[in-house]
Amino acid sequence: MNVIISPEIKEKNNNIKLGIIQYQNIEVSEAPQMLKGRLRLFQESIYFDLQDKAITSFEGIKEWRSVFKEFGTDPSKYRPSIEALFRRIQKQTYLPTINSAVDLNNFFSLQYEVPLGIYDKSCLNGNISLRLGNEDESYRAINGREVSLHNKIVLSDEKGPFGSPYVDSNRAPVSEQTSEALQIIFLKPSLSNESSLKLTESLSTMFTQIHGGEASYSLIN
Repeated sequence: MNVIISPEIKEKNNNIKLGIIQYQNIEVSEAPQMLKGRLRLFQESIYFDLQDKAITSFEGIKEWRSVFKEFGTDPSKYRPSIEALFRRIQKQTYLPTINSAVDLNNFFSLQYEVPLGIYDKSCLNGNISLRLGNEDESYRAINGREVSLHNKIVLSDEKGPFGSPYVDSNRAPVSEQTSEALQIIFLKPSLSNESSLKLTESLSTMFTQIHGGEASYSLIN
């Protein structure tokens, strides 16, 4: 499964890069107590940070808001997923535990201040492209809402869009039955290629420490 960034994305912002991790033979389960505890403590730490610091001053959130604006998406109406997580925490609506893979994905997203997606590969078809959504495209999101994808950055396979740094669809969620997964890191555009690749490698290592299996990773820019 190959992942590319479409020319229309590159033309508007040549600094957008993706960390791509493909997992095989993983075992997803209820999140271990250690992970649940770390995720909760980290959210509480962010909550206290937000008492003195504006959400939009966090570097990752600031950069992805800027990217949304470049592509014609109002980030005050359609927020990057990482900003949405921070706003939940600001209201002390802490993230519920879902499973080991999703919880760890959320932890990574909060830690590195970037949108992340993780998808069950058995629900995806063919190669993946990061592109702009068309006027007539939409999908049912994981929050149950029907989302228009016009001029939004989307991940798309041969069936159409399934993910976004805004909100993912409900087509390819990772569950305890998942054995192969695709994880996509929407890296900070300002991050160097070397640092981006190291971060991607680090995430893949931490993920397999909990889920077993094998991981292959790459940087797409």
